[in-house]
Formats: sequence, structure tokens, C-alpha cells
Amino acid sequence: MPAPRRALIVIDAQEEYFDGLLPIQYPARDESIVSIQTAISTAQQTGTLVVLVQHELPAEAPVFASGSATWQNHPEVAAHENTAAKRISKQFSSIFAGTDLEAWLREQGIDTITLVGYMTNNCVIASAAAAEPLGFTVEVLSDATGAIDLANDAGTAPARQVHETLMALLHSNWAAVTDTASWTEALRTGGPLTKSDLITSAAKGRSTRQETQAPIR
Repeated sequence: MPAPRRALIVIDAQEEYFDGLLPIQYPARDESIVSIQTAISTAQQTGTLVVLVQHELPAEAPVFASGSATWQNHPEVAAHENTAAKRISKQFSSIFAGTDLEAWLREQGIDTITLVGYMTNNCVIASAAAAEPLGFTVEVLSDATGAIDLANDAGTAPARQVHETLMALLHSNWAAVTDTASWTEALRTGGPLTKSDLITSAAKGRSTRQETQAPIR
């Protein structure tokens, strides 16, 4: 199997998720941003292209308002703005919707994208799903992403449950999920990451249920 041609995509690592209306709750945002910084530094050291993405809405929007303090990238990410291979502004959840990212990745010969940033429950999962029909292999770093607590008319879910559930979901079909340390090793060796598949994940899920409780009748 040929070595993956990777690009690191840093999604919306913006102040909105730290000091705005959407603070990341799990993993702890002060820890996940360190993992994002580590991923960027490792990518640069290994010649891996880095793409910085910022969500941008009109100036009157309550979040991600263009030019506002919370629209800005977190300082740990902003420090790399001048050295990133590409910067993108987006208005939708997917990094591909309404942007030239797909065309640029193909121009660079990229076949594998590694996603870090925010939020797990919105832009990360939307981007991973959108990459499938485009033919890109996707990797997601679980400790360099993050989710928020959710509550609405359909129910409630704490951030940890949201994040861990979506990591399992992603790994079952759309992405190889790992942590930053394991990805760093793969980057340095040039090796691919492995993911599960829906059939295997379903079988393991049934086995786990049978081990922990009586089957549903």
C-alpha cells in the first residue's frame, strides 16, 4: 500500500470556542488546543501541508461574526497563519461546501485528510461525511477535537457522551480515529491508520451488549 499523502486540516480553532457562546466542554479545551498545536508543529516538521479553516458569518451574527474578537483564531493557531499552506473561510458545517478546498487538495496530490478542531458534533462530522463521496481518506484526532453539551426538544447529551459517541461512529465508517501521539508516529513512519467498518463495529456492539445485559426481546 502506498504511503498516504496527507494534509492536516485545522477546523475552526477560533476564540468562539473559548471565550464566545460555544465553549468546548470535552475534551477540556485548554488540553485539546495543545494537541492541535502539537499536530500543527509535527505536520510542519514532516513537510505535511497545513490548512487553517475559519468559520465566518456576517458582522451582525451572534457567533463567528466577521472581524470580531471571537472570530479570530486561537493564539496557538494564529501563530501559524503566515506559514499555513492554505487558509479557508467557510459558512457551512462542511469544509468542502462553498470552498475551493477539494480542488486545491487534488492539485496538491493529497489523498488523506487529518481533521482536528471544532466541533466534533458539527463541522468535524459534517466534513468527514462530505469527504466520503469525494474519495478522500479521513483521519480524526480524538484529543485534538471537542464537543459541547447539548439540550433541545429532542433530548439532552453531555459533551463527553457526544464526543465519545461520535468518535465511535466516525471510526465505524467515515474515518480512522486515533490520538495525536499515534498520528505523530504514523506521520513520521509514513504509514496509514486503520479504521473499523460498520459490519465489524455492529458485531462488536452486539457482543458487548450480550456481555453486559440480557438481550432485548
